[in-house]
Amino acid sequence: MAVEEEGLRVFQSVKIKIGEAKNIPPYPGPNKMRDCYCTVNLDQEEVFRTKTIEKSLCPFYGEDFYCEIPRSFRHLSFYIFDRDVFRRDSSIGKVAVKKEDLQKYHGKDHWFPLQPVCADSEVQGKVHLELRLSEVITDSGVICHKLATRVLECQDLPIVNGQCDPYAAVSLLGPSRSEAKKTKVKRKTNNPQFDEVFFFEVTKPLSYTKRHFDVEEDDVDKLALKVDLWNASNLKFGDEFLGEVRVPLKVLGQSGVHDAWYFLLPRDNGHKSLKADELGSLRLNIVYTEDHVFPTEHYNPLRDLLLQSAHVEPVSASTAHILGEVCREKQEAAVPLVRLFLHYGKIVPFLSAIAHAEINRTQDPNTIFRGNSLTSKCIDETMKLAGMHYLRVTLKPIIDEICTDHKPCEIDPVKLKESENLDTNRENLRQYVDRIFNVITSSGVSCPTVMCDIFFALRESAASRFQVDPDVRYTAVSSFIFLRFFAPAILSPNLFHLRPHHPDPCTSRTLTLISKTIQTLGSLAKSKSANFKESYMAAFYDYFNEQKYADAVKNFLDLISSSARWDQKSIETPIMLKEGFMIKRAQGRNRFGLKNFKKRWFRLTNHEFTYHKTKGNAKGEGALCSIPIENILAVERLEEESFKMKNMFQVIQPERALYIQANNCVEARDWIDILTKVSQCNRKRLSTYHPSAYLNGHWLCCKLSADAAPGCTPCTGGLPANIQLDVDGDRETERIYSLYSTYMAKLVKMQEACGSKSVYDGPEQEEYSTFVIDDPQETYKTLRLVISAVQTLEQQHMQYKRDKFRKTKYGSQEHPIGDQSFQCYIRQQSESSTYSI
Repeated sequence: MAVEEEGLRVFQSVKIKIGEAKNIPPYPGPNKMRDCYCTVNLDQEEVFRTKTIEKSLCPFYGEDFYCEIPRSFRHLSFYIFDRDVFRRDSSIGKVAVKKEDLQKYHGKDHWFPLQPVCADSEVQGKVHLELRLSEVITDSGVICHKLATRVLECQDLPIVNGQCDPYAAVSLLGPSRSEAKKTKVKRKTNNPQFDEVFFFEVTKPLSYTKRHFDVEEDDVDKLALKVDLWNASNLKFGDEFLGEVRVPLKVLGQSGVHDAWYFLLPRDNGHKSLKADELGSLRLNIVYTEDHVFPTEHYNPLRDLLLQSAHVEPVSASTAHILGEVCREKQEAAVPLVRLFLHYGKIVPFLSAIAHAEINRTQDPNTIFRGNSLTSKCIDETMKLAGMHYLRVTLKPIIDEICTDHKPCEIDPVKLKESENLDTNRENLRQYVDRIFNVITSSGVSCPTVMCDIFFALRESAASRFQVDPDVRYTAVSSFIFLRFFAPAILSPNLFHLRPHHPDPCTSRTLTLISKTIQTLGSLAKSKSANFKESYMAAFYDYFNEQKYADAVKNFLDLISSSARWDQKSIETPIMLKEGFMIKRAQGRNRFGLKNFKKRWFRLTNHEFTYHKTKGNAKGEGALCSIPIENILAVERLEEESFKMKNMFQVIQPERALYIQANNCVEARDWIDILTKVSQCNRKRLSTYHPSAYLNGHWLCCKLSADAAPGCTPCTGGLPANIQLDVDGDRETERIYSLYSTYMAKLVKMQEACGSKSVYDGPEQEEYSTFVIDDPQETYKTLRLVISAVQTLEQQHMQYKRDKFRKTKYGSQEHPIGDQSFQCYIRQQSESSTYSI
């Protein structure tokens, strides 16, 4: 979800590898071990949770998490919890990284020491204050000053234990100051509107003058206004601290008026700081990306150069191929290139061109596509994007069964447990391999067309290059479909969205053995047993040393690399797209039925959207409610004012709307996105909707009384989209520009290499040997055009930053004053014109 900013769209995303924790303090009981899990939080909102690793003080998670961030945030936080079956899970420690510090750790493995978790440090949100210093003449003629403090509102306060009933306590800090004054409690909202004014007397030691407030500067410096936010709790433990603000009165200046937004800050409670690693540490790899995307016309020159890449001769002189040459990792270039070419329908000619060039540079057919080249990385990425649903329908049912059943499949005699039987384990493993092999080799008709077209190009190029090798047309395709698609998905199903978490060690070992066998079956190697270093794997493979397996692989590869096209048939078996617990409001299907909120297990397939009483019920036939996809007319967010609940959305049907609350903002966006995509081709989709609920006889948004009244706001759903892929072409071009800008020095060095090759016919200089340059003149021309387009975009970005810096007003709702921005605010105020009253 993009945020509009001065004609730009700003996208935020984060990709996290949660590695492992170490040196967690032992449990105080006799067992010492802990059952730990890790959460990812945007400020105080949990958006992801790892699986629980039992009985360990050094838990290994090995989980990846990616999300588009749909709102502003101040900290990306990670909490380690110890699961407790009988009581509330206890927090062991946390890592909190400020948004502005995320770039320090970009793309690097880093051990973060765990910090203590205390209520006084768990804050988020902002508060709007207005301070006014006024003169009052008392009955005795003495001139006094009063400070009027107006607490207007707060936004984005944390929800504590499922509720937020906030109030503010205001006090003046300094010598002999008065007690705190409190606002009224605002119930069931984390965006309270207070609008209350409190008065404080300020000591006036000197005589009155008309030009200035006669408060000595030294006295003012000693005074500060303190505003604490609290959650009114009904529990015996007392109210919960939500955050505080301290405003030194020197901000009043000569005007005597100060109106600003402030970030809430933690309270300094005097706790002793712990030694490094006293609570343990957590290994993380964080990649935070913020894309500032201009209107589409700004990207035309660079985008046109990129999309022409497939038709440039030689392809090594093309804009896209050059990007792969200058990036440190080929994967960096592959991700945005593939998404851009898929979006514009140019992926097949581009991949065909670069694959053909790479095959022609390959001398040995046995090493074809073995390296991490731009071709292999781009095809990998294409299969992940275009083949994700193919993978789900093919492998997910049996992967789920393997992860659930936990059948013993260890065939290494050294690792065999005492209670296990080697022959039984071999049979379990053989059955799993057989079933997975059969579902793969019988799935050719379901393989996405774009993948089949790419495989056809690979097959033809390889067969033409190595005409004496009859098997190369198969190995060129199997090196991708088996080695880089099915085998990795079996090995790490969580990375391919087949499972929510990394499997447990025992299941992971089973999947490793299956993956190895499937990979070897698909490779069509001459000597299969020789492929295994382990003697027990070679012995196990004898089960599959039959011609029927090789024939099945060849038939499958022939089918998916055929040039013949077929129409995508609708799959009769429902494909499960997303599921999970959410809270729904009763739809009022019975006239006098209660419209309360209940937790339900939701499931979305390509046929219907259903909810069930429990997760277990979803496996049977008993859905409490089933909404056919064709009956979904729109899916939109629901304004918080409707039920005083965050993260709500509505699924609009012909006669009513289903109101649902997701667990967090990321999950809400994910559900809205996938429901919108799966229903976008419905003929009766609405163009307008009501952003608020129909309550007490009228729509809260437009106040119309008819429940069937047409919507008052345009729907946000865009043009029909392919459910498998949702790409923003401008955003991907912006990412490619960013890569070119980062590696500008290598672009210049590549220009130098072209010049050196053109004029010097001797051995290649070592510093230029890393570049693939088949035609120096054509490559130089392309480089000149690329550098020009990148420099133009760079100037536009610099101008945008200058304009934004000039327009930024610290203390506004968009840029609240925080611990690091207070000095910026003071400097900004001093630079503005001052006046006296």
